[in-house]
Amino acid sequence: MEKIKQFETELNYIKDLRLKESASLLINLLPDYFFVIPASSTGKYHPKYALGNGGLIRHTKVAVKIAHELLNNNSIGEEFNDNEKDIIIISLMIHDGLKLGPTFSQYTVFDHPILIANLVRENQEKVKLTNDEVTLMTSILESHMGEWTTDRFGKEILKKPKTKYQKFGHMCDYLASRKFINVDFFKNEII
Repeated sequence: MEKIKQFETELNYIKDLRLKESASLLINLLPDYFFVIPASSTGKYHPKYALGNGGLIRHTKVAVKIAHELLNNNSIGEEFNDNEKDIIIISLMIHDGLKLGPTFSQYTVFDHPILIANLVRENQEKVKLTNDEVTLMTSILESHMGEWTTDRFGKEILKKPKTKYQKFGHMCDYLASRKFINVDFFKNEII
């Protein structure tokens, strides 16, 4: 499976060549299931375009596209420098990369934001990210679930977004999961 090919368009949003290479390396670390599963096993929490084979990829592409559009809007994008924009894009590209855990669980693994953040930390040297970049990226990843921070037992597991970066990342993921937003695709590419 050519994992990088799935994100060719989105990788081109990244301006810094080192970060683009880092994103490619991170994508290659994602399990194969990420590229074929639906965004939601029940269809309850995601729009139609994110269901079925490859639905999680389509959900991810929409979250990245929303970020890209907003970051290129002068009223919003001026809040972030180019490095921060690239880190936000990369974070959204991999945010659900371990949604079903490191191997394959039947259902969403609640702490998947922590798992994907740990994957970045464990591979920091391999993917050539600075300490500051890892700190920013993992903070976005760990808080991408927004207000949904407690497990089914009511135990607080995940962090709520607090910084502008965390809130921005969550907002893009959240909007990509709204059923009222319809996005057309052709061969897993946004039209």
